[in-house]
Amino acid sequence: MSSASPTRPARQQLWTVQEVLQWTFERFERAGFGEARADAQHLVAQALGCTRMQIFLRYDALVDDDQRTTLRELIRRRLAREPVAYIAGKRGFHGLGLELAVDRRVLIPRPETEHLVDWLLELLPPPPPPYPLHVLDVGTGSGAIALAVKHARRDVDVTAVDVSPDALAVARENAARLGLQVEFVRGDLLRGVTVPAGGFAAIAANLPYIASPEIAELQPEVRDYEPRLALDGGRDGLDLVRRLIDQCAAPGVLTGEGRLFLEIGLGQAEATRELLLARGYEAVEIRRDAAGIDRVVSGAAPLG
Repeated sequence: MSSASPTRPARQQLWTVQEVLQWTFERFERAGFGEARADAQHLVAQALGCTRMQIFLRYDALVDDDQRTTLRELIRRRLAREPVAYIAGKRGFHGLGLELAVDRRVLIPRPETEHLVDWLLELLPPPPPPYPLHVLDVGTGSGAIALAVKHARRDVDVTAVDVSPDALAVARENAARLGLQVEFVRGDLLRGVTVPAGGFAAIAANLPYIASPEIAELQPEVRDYEPRLALDGGRDGLDLVRRLIDQCAAPGVLTGEGRLFLEIGLGQAEATRELLLARGYEAVEIRRDAAGIDRVVSGAAPLG
């Protein structure tokens, strides 16, 4: 980003917001970024210290040297394929308007996970519940699922578990900043979790589901920046899913009407459905995401 075009008068050495935004968009487009315009808007807004929408009200304003220096560094990081969410240090999640702090200690929350949250909230008994309701988020990462559920249903007791102490630190920080009371536990799936009397009304999990051999083929933004612990699902991507399905099938883990909700990857829905049915889960269903991909599989507590 040069300071001035050779054909411009000296008085226009500084670029306007609109010019900087267009330059950044074109640079990202040449780099092959699928969301070049959105990426440019996010980073320009960050450099200016405003929201993404506010930059459109500042089109004719001049960008000063400090702002341009900041923007150059942000562009450099993005061209190195660092995700915008990590550069910004935050990611919006769900229509509930949650803004979560994120960094390389946690997976970046995806819109696909919002479908799991919506389905879970849809099936919880409406407030006020006839008895205490307990929800468990397994592999919480940034706390996205747990915090979205608690934000929507303050009357529900929410527990979140993760094997990574780094992820739990991020999730706790998000909960404190949002003023949401969630119990955080370090543990491997259900290990370390105290099952409440009567069981959980819902257990949700966005576990690692990328098959180990496929990790190397992921986009650099994912492969090189997001924690492998949150990506690698074993030989076929379902190692942790199998273990959790078995653990949640134990008597008393789920309430009589409780359900397990699992986010899974492309092409894994039928295999996950069969795993649930084989362990006796009832009313097994599959829901698609906005792209039409089978994304969430849910089953009700096994009988007996």
